[in-house]
Amino acid sequence: MLLHGWTATAALNWLPALPELGRRFRVIALDQRGHGRGIRCRQFRLEDCADDVIAAADVLGADRVIPVGYSMGGPVAQLTWQRHPDRVAGLVLCATSRNFRGSRRDQLAFMGLAGLGAAVQLVPSLIVRQLVHAAAALPLPDARDFALGEVRGHDPLAVLGAARAIGRFSSRDWIADVDVPTAVVVTTHDRVVPQSRQRKLANSILNATIHEVAADHFACLTDPDRFVPVLSDACESVALRAGLARAA
Repeated sequence: MLLHGWTATAALNWLPALPELGRRFRVIALDQRGHGRGIRCRQFRLEDCADDVIAAADVLGADRVIPVGYSMGGPVAQLTWQRHPDRVAGLVLCATSRNFRGSRRDQLAFMGLAGLGAAVQLVPSLIVRQLVHAAAALPLPDARDFALGEVRGHDPLAVLGAARAIGRFSSRDWIADVDVPTAVVVTTHDRVVPQSRQRKLANSILNATIHEVAADHFACLTDPDRFVPVLSDACESVALRAGLARAA
């Protein structure tokens, strides 16, 4: 179950990874609340996003899932385990953390992204430049138009609500209780979620494996040749340890 990052959509975050993952697994990717085609809501709550994961699994007949969370999707994946432990077979956490409060420098970096979130519908080209810098290189005839179409679907109030929810999130008090196979994909050149915070997340979970990508926070799109093989190996590691057979 692929869970995208803040201001992205399922397609923008995961498009380069879908062919490879689809060869190995049954893959479900959804737009989270207020993003793209996601559910519209008056108040954005990460807990509701976690419940949406299980609701989607119910509709699609998936008894157990491996949430794969990128950036904001990381808290959603963690909360999915906390709220529905019997439905989660494992976790893959990418470019994410136990919390996003951090140092003043971290906060300023995050607020810079929050400013882009506020502008998402007024100036969508800002989002394209920052979040989907590599969209023009995707194997699509009109990649830029595709990216613009994705971000224009955002609900700007929900996106800002998501920024506030991310800033308040912390799993420090319970993340050590995670008892399912877990892989943490660390983006080692990350300027949004420093790798030190990503490694703290990994070190908080018993027997979590670390899978490094020498790229920045937006590696899922800007550096797919490095990111996708590492992501695929991380997913396979979790699936094998969870005793789940790979899809044909």
